Amino acid sequence: MAKSWAERMHAPAAHVTVLEKAFGGVPQGARLLISCPHDIAAWLHSLQRGEFHSIAEMRNSLAAAHGADAACPVSSSIFLRIVAEAAWDELQAGASVADIAPFWRVIEPASTIAKKLRADSHFIASRRALETRAGR
Repeated sequence: MAKSWAERMHAPAAHVTVLEKAFGGVPQGARLLISCPHDIAAWLHSLQRGEFHSIAEMRNSLAAAHGADAACPVSSSIFLRIVAEAAWDELQAGASVADIAPFWRVIEPASTIAKKLRADSHFIASRRALETRAGR
């Protein structure tokens, strides 16, 4: 049986590795962060209501926090999806929007990752719109 999204949140801790060859636009010899779902969720929770960032900005911030040159674009996207799906499960189980990881602050409604989520692009767009209006 496949693991639940909550179980997938328990991935190994983040670590930094030195690239032996270039990968994902990161040059050979660079220090690459392999993050984890918990670090991404914590970073999302650190954002203020109405504060939106790109996935690239999230990766850069996480990399800097770990003393790395970059964060892996592949694992970061995978872990971001895990966080979003686990948050969606929490919301469906009755959690408050204020208590879940606010993945809509990084995932764009029209992005490829949004199309894969059970929380569809309309949910993401509506959360962004609510936070934008509330900030005025």
